[in-house]
Amino acid sequence: MQNGSKRDASSITGKTPKISEVEMTELVLPNDTNLLGNLLGGRLMQWMDIAGAMAASRHSNRIVATVALDSVDFRHPARVGEMVILKAKVTWAGKTSMEVTVRVYAENIKTGNIIMTNKAYLTFVALDDEGKPCPVPALLPENEEEKKDYIEAELRRTERLKRRLKDLE
Repeated sequence: MQNGSKRDASSITGKTPKISEVEMTELVLPNDTNLLGNLLGGRLMQWMDIAGAMAASRHSNRIVATVALDSVDFRHPARVGEMVILKAKVTWAGKTSMEVTVRVYAENIKTGNIIMTNKAYLTFVALDDEGKPCPVPALLPENEEEKKDYIEAELRRTERLKRRLKDLE
């Protein structure tokens, strides 16, 4: 925005998924774990939400709000003393909303071994200065993997909207 003017959809150009990429690293401390020394799911979800919001904000150049969390797969625990690496990027963009995929890895500091622990799909909406949804740039997938991610994200969105309509009935 320049000179306090509002953006409209016609002034927004597309961006590639690469532009939105965010990598965030956290150290799993005892306060972050359960009695077994494994990272608490709630703490991990907080970190995923932050990484996802940063990617969505980077894509939209806006403050964003979380509107949905489609799934979180817990594949392997992250343990106290390990580094958690969160990699987030926009995989789909609509008129005002964006899907961000967040992949989580645990790195054992002593061995250097890295394992994928989690994956999540979060949806964010871009907000204008009054806190209302506003247009976001189109997403321009560049390669086959990004195109596949985009198509799969559209399918998740369709299913999410079906569930929402069913819940309203």
